[in-house]
Amino acid sequence: MNTRLIAAKVLSRVLQDGQSLTVALDSALKSVESAKDRAFIQAICYGVCRYFHRLDYILGQLLDKPLKDLDIKALVLTGLYQLIYMRVKPHAAVSETVFAVSKKPWAKALVNALLRSYLRDQVVLEQKADAIKSAATSHPNWLVKQIEQDWPSHASQIFYENNQPPPMVLRVNLAHISQDQYLFQLRERDIGAEKVSFCPSAIILDKPIGVDLLPGFADGLVSVQDIAAQLAAALLDVQVGHRVLDVCAAPGGKAAHILEKQPQLKELVAVDIDAFRMQRVSDNIKRLKLSATLVVGDAANPNEWWDGQLFERILLDAPCSALGVIRRHPDIKLLRRADDIVPLQTLQQNIMRAAWSMLAPGGIMLYATCSILKQENELQIDAFLVEHFDAIEWPIEADWGVRGCYGRQIMTGESSMDGFYYARIRKI
Repeated sequence: MNTRLIAAKVLSRVLQDGQSLTVALDSALKSVESAKDRAFIQAICYGVCRYFHRLDYILGQLLDKPLKDLDIKALVLTGLYQLIYMRVKPHAAVSETVFAVSKKPWAKALVNALLRSYLRDQVVLEQKADAIKSAATSHPNWLVKQIEQDWPSHASQIFYENNQPPPMVLRVNLAHISQDQYLFQLRERDIGAEKVSFCPSAIILDKPIGVDLLPGFADGLVSVQDIAAQLAAALLDVQVGHRVLDVCAAPGGKAAHILEKQPQLKELVAVDIDAFRMQRVSDNIKRLKLSATLVVGDAANPNEWWDGQLFERILLDAPCSALGVIRRHPDIKLLRRADDIVPLQTLQQNIMRAAWSMLAPGGIMLYATCSILKQENELQIDAFLVEHFDAIEWPIEADWGVRGCYGRQIMTGESSMDGFYYARIRKI
């Protein structure tokens, strides 16, 4: 089994077929028994996606003309990633990558020459890459321009954080155990962690571990969820007896947190259009021993599934570009396009209008995205408030995030959080 060849095949599925890295990796790793090999393959695939734009620029400098065989290109990129970013000895990185060219012997000399050329001219090539914004930041040009336009004073930090591995964050089920009590359980097992002062349910692990190693995971004491996503339940301000709607609910972390925080709801209805993803909501709810009404349906067309009873609270976790979670899904930089944003805006607007029709007077809708683009966030709220005279913003006062025209924007990496946006709207 050649781990580098497997990694290259995974990357080819992402680069050529537009498949998500998660799906491509899950499929490829099924046949890999060794945990060490799986970790190595995963590290290469995530790393190449994370630094693709820099690696691709350097490869372009090494070539006289573009490499048409994209399978070989993916393999060369894995070799460059090993040489630049991994603790693999250069001779091993070159020889093992060349050896992976098993079914295309014509390419062995080419791969060998390219990797050795990089080693010979490494300093000059890296300097050239540093001078090109897309290569220096390892982001596509359109995204560089958009982030610099939206957040000029935060752009360099966003680029940096997008290229860092994310922390593993836990959400403690405060209905059963306190943050300090669970932290004590972790430390008893020599699992390094620290609590988050501004989010009483959040704990950050020193390094990621398997959920099977977390005390009480199977019994619902804890879940895995980023800090930013954990802020939703408190912002929604759910009270006893409320009927709550979670729109676009999968995978169900926020719905579960709402139920943990306020167990005396009249009902929580979780809606998602994807039946497969809705199964994950069901699994999460069951593991945590909670109760919710789960509906597979189109949030933009509630007449297909809504019973006509109004909700006092609505969480709208809108479909978005997901540019705030690039550090968790670096293939977003390869798969997302500039012309994806306008259709997403239209979808967001349609779902907001539909959700608003189901909100009771005096009720609150919490709009959330894992994006950092103003088009998907504060500009959407501005347009919505202009269109709906029965809507007013309920400002979010907090120590986290940046206050915009409306709502608060969390920049990627701020206090270890994913990039996230929240805005609250009250119906009058």
